Amino acid sequence: MAVRSLNKAMIIGNLTRDPELRYTASGTAIVTFGVATNREYTPSDKQETVEAAEFHNIVAWARLAELCNQLLTKGAKVYIEGRLQTRDWVDAESSKKMYRTEIVAEEMIVLSARNPDTPRSVDEPAVTAPVAVEEGSSKDQSEKVPTDEIPF
Repeated sequence: MAVRSLNKAMIIGNLTRDPELRYTASGTAIVTFGVATNREYTPSDKQETVEAAEFHNIVAWARLAELCNQLLTKGAKVYIEGRLQTRDWVDAESSKKMYRTEIVAEEMIVLSARNPDTPRSVDEPAVTAPVAVEEGSSKDQSEKVPTDEIPF
């Protein structure tokens, strides 16, 4: 019998940069952006509360990627739920093995939306050219539910 495990991340924070939308060679959308969260704590040697920020790398695939790109902008407050994933590669310049831990988003709730009166700047395209990104189990595998089956 297999041992059960859990890989779940849930954060609420603010975008540190606008989402960057790309497409894989096969046409699957992928978006990346950063989210900052903060916490307050009191060190044992002090009486004052200290605030610390944590920065998270977010990746979303398929329709969720396109929605993130349309609805989110730098500074927006967002809820992200997904799983942690660490990628590794060898840096071409230094030949060192590099690591990057990301939250692969499976759910997203916009808590403050993009202001419709402030579109992206002209020199910052909303969509970039297709790039070769390795596809895997990261793609959104959710099934479509007809709207007439939703109880509200």
